[in-house]
Amino acid sequence: MYSTGIAYLLWLISGVGALGFHRFYLGKFGTGLLFMVTGGLGGIGSFYDLLTLPMQVREANLRLAYREAIDGRYATRQPRHFAKDFKTSMREDIKKDSLERVILKTAKNNYGIVTPSEVAVESGMSIDQAKSALEKLVSKGHADIRVSKSGSMVYFFQEFSKGGNHPDLEDFL
Repeated sequence: MYSTGIAYLLWLISGVGALGFHRFYLGKFGTGLLFMVTGGLGGIGSFYDLLTLPMQVREANLRLAYREAIDGRYATRQPRHFAKDFKTSMREDIKKDSLERVILKTAKNNYGIVTPSEVAVESGMSIDQAKSALEKLVSKGHADIRVSKSGSMVYFFQEFSKGGNHPDLEDFL
């Protein structure tokens, strides 16, 4: 995530915003170049940024969060002030969290019944990765492995089965 303190520090060391370092930091490369060429738009843009920098940081953090949500993984733009190990663990936590959310949303939409193929389609991961994630949830006691009427193996989440009309649901209750 972007930091307001770092943005203000870059604003200050870039000639009170005239060189636009803070804009490059926030991913605004076009206006960063414009600030460099025009001296912060003759100082007017620099003064504007002095007043609105916290809002710009919030917007940059929202853009980053949107990118993460859309991509389904940790975005490519990462702050440089975190340790490498922390970055790696954050990426793994976000991937794990997003895959578990995909599995749970799929289970909720299917009245508790999920297959590795459905999870793979929803998450963009391979069927093997989806199956591995489902098996981890089974080992933790969050789901059961069942066989449907058609003979296929499915993962069953009891808490999402209530009040549903899934065709295979009566086999599991």
